[in-house]
Order: sequence, then C-alpha cells, then structure tokens
Amino acid sequence: MENILAEIIELLGGDRVLTERRLAESYNHIWTMDQPLKAKALLLPKSTLEVSEIMKICYRHNQPVMVFGGRTNLVGGTETNGDEIVISMERLNQISELDTTSRTVTVEAGVILENLHTRVGESGLMFPLNFGAKGSAQLGGIIASNAGGLRVFRYGMTRNLVLGLEAVLSDGTIVSSLKKLIKDNSGYDLKQHFIGSEGTLGIVTKAVLRLYEQPQSRNSALIGLNDYTQVVQLLKFMDAGLAGTLSGFELMWTEFYTAGTTPPADPKPPLPQGYAYYVLLESMGSDILADRERLEDLLGQALEQNLIEDAVMADSQSDLNWFWKIREDVHACISKSDYSQHFDISLPIDLIGQQLEQMRAALLAVIGVSEVYVFGHIADGNIHLIVDKVNESLELKEQINKAVYSPLKNIGGSVSAEHGIGLHKKAYLHLCRTPQEITLMQSLKRAFDPKGILNRDKIIDFPTS
Repeated sequence: MENILAEIIELLGGDRVLTERRLAESYNHIWTMDQPLKAKALLLPKSTLEVSEIMKICYRHNQPVMVFGGRTNLVGGTETNGDEIVISMERLNQISELDTTSRTVTVEAGVILENLHTRVGESGLMFPLNFGAKGSAQLGGIIASNAGGLRVFRYGMTRNLVLGLEAVLSDGTIVSSLKKLIKDNSGYDLKQHFIGSEGTLGIVTKAVLRLYEQPQSRNSALIGLNDYTQVVQLLKFMDAGLAGTLSGFELMWTEFYTAGTTPPADPKPPLPQGYAYYVLLESMGSDILADRERLEDLLGQALEQNLIEDAVMADSQSDLNWFWKIREDVHACISKSDYSQHFDISLPIDLIGQQLEQMRAALLAVIGVSEVYVFGHIADGNIHLIVDKVNESLELKEQINKAVYSPLKNIGGSVSAEHGIGLHKKAYLHLCRTPQEITLMQSLKRAFDPKGILNRDKIIDFPTS
C-alpha cells in the first residue's frame, strides 16, 4: 500500500492525494455527505494522461479502483468497501471546444451538466439532456451510466448524444476517438462499450457531444386525467398534433402530485388535487405565438373529445419553473418518508396502467410499506417509484424488491430504465438479461479489464476463468 501511494504522490503531488483526515472529509454520495468515505485514498487528477499513469500504477499492483463523478448515482455505483483507490474526475472540468458550425462541444469528464447548459446556451445552442441532478451530475458519470432524463422521447438517451469519446483502460491504455462525425460506419463503434458500462470497462475522460439549435419557444401544460387509457390516447394525439415539437411527456400519479403540492413542499397546485393522473408536457418550437396557439387549440380539442378532464398552460417563465419543480423535486416525497426505497423500471407503454395498479397494491400489502409514489417519463416507458417504508431491514427491502421486479420478466420489462445496475440491482439482472447475454458481458469485462480492478463488483461478477 505504501509503495502505491508513494508512486502516486510522486506523480500528482501530496495535495491531490487525499488520505486519513482529508479522506474522511469526503463521501461516496451526495445523500450521505455526513458519512466519511471508506477508501485507501482519493485522487484528484487534472488530465487524461494523469489518469493513465495512475491506472498503470494500480494495474501493476492489482489495486482495485473506483471512479467518482458527481456522486448522484442511485444504484450503489459509487459505494466503496475500503480497499479501493478512488479517482475523482472533478478537476477534469474544462469545456475544451465549442464548435458552433458542426454543433458539437468537447468536454472533460468532470464538467457539470448545468454548467454545460449555460455555456452552450450563450451561443444559441442547446444540449438537450436534462434531469433533476443537473447541478451536480458530471458528464463522465452521465456517459458511464447512459443517463436519460426529461427529453429522451425527442432526443434519446445519452448514447444518442455522444459522437466521440476518450477513455482510459485498466492498464492505462488511452483509447481516443474524439471525432465530430454523426455518421462513421468504419467497423465496431467502440465508444458504445464505455457508454452505460458504469466505469467497469474503462474511465471516460473526454467526450464530443452533439448539440442542437436552441428553440425559440417553450410551452408547457399541466393536464388532469382519470383513466390511463386517456393518458395513452393523449400521448398519440399530442405527438401527432404538435408535428415533431413534443419534447417532454411526464406522468405523475395522484399521490406524487399531492405530495409535491402540499406543504412543506413549496409549489401550490396549478390544478386541483384529486385527479388520478397528471401529465406535464413540453413542446419546443420556432414560433412563439404560433406554437402557443397550436398547443392551446390541441388542449381545447382534447377537452371536447373527452381525452382529458382539465388543463392549464404556463403563461410565463415563472409558471414553467413552477410546473416543472413539481415534477423534478422528488424530495417532496422523500421528506414525507421515514425511509425510502427507489426504483427505475421500464415497461411496455400499453401495460403501464394495469401493471402499476397491481404493483402498488402488492407493495401496499407488504407490512412496513406506508405509501408508494409513482411518476415517470411515460413517452418512453420509464417509470420511477419511491416506496415509503418504516425501516431499513434487509427482509423488508427484499420483499419490496420482489413486488416491483418479479412481474417484469414475463412482460418484457427492465429492472433499470436509466439509472443502471450498480450493486443494488445486480441480483435482479437475470430478470431482463438472458444467461447468454450475461456471459457475453463477462467476456467483455475480461477483455477490457483482465484483472477486474475497475469498479469491481458493479453490474456483474468478475469472471474467474
């Protein structure tokens, strides 16, 4: 251990190798900042080359390595057990190039998503990926987990927005292909192996991201409905009527909406509480007046056709912030819970209403479950659940997991829509991946990380033969 740290200190200097007291001041997740980080050391490299040299040292010593981004992961992807050396990407935080002609931006892994939004917005462009943790999530972690968010329906997951990538393998090899090309059909698309691999195949250090022209208009409406069939019909109706400008279609079950619009939550309810479902939709276009009139007209038609019960449009930026705060501030539900357990699943859209009704009933039948809050990105079949429970016992946790995960295999669902697998979902991976797929994943792990030192134990067990 002393030999490894001595080599790393010689490389980085003592001020960027945190041990003992300085290490105890760090943490493994933004929700557990009061708990000291368990690790041998936390390192603060400033470049891809330094990450490469660190990995060469760790590879020689068979030293397990954990990679930290913004530490917002929700599946145990940043949990440590004390024997790892942790590499934090926070000082690789430069936006290297903003190319307005090719509409691309080159970023280092430690760039915070909200900072990227601000920078590209100043040039009249937009990076469309957006979610609640944008103020702390870093691009490297976002890429490694293939994050989704509020506009997946229109722009796709993170992998749809990555054009080029640079990564460091476990032995220190730098794999760099920072191309700005949208079309490149020259053999295997190697960057895709790192996107969504949760740091188990390599450490993402830099990326070229695709940008879009900033829309001239953004309109939102909050809609009340009482039947899930109406939700599906409304999605089809609005997608057709908005002619490609529908960018978000979020669904909140009544319990979630009530929690988010009842004190101590800040927002007041834009629509009365009591509807079974609330849809928050967003359209982004190029004509401020025409786009608003189109949405108003469509809402009027939807009322006449009994597709919806009630609706209200945002009249200002203040209203937009008000409406979207209800959807994004999940802490309104967490704060009402003694203890909470979180889920991020995918289901076929047509089955969501029935399956979630059965799932909620099964969860509420579990002794120790107090409430279930449901919301999600309905247009892409991604549903989130926050389960309010009375304690953190392993027995209760497993009962809750069984109620949520068990039905998914038979309906072609997934235990993870956008958060990944990490540690917390590894035991349930077999419900949405075949044995052949898992074996192939293990083969890839062995090929990219033959000693199994990168983010050890995450997603799959390391193959021993």
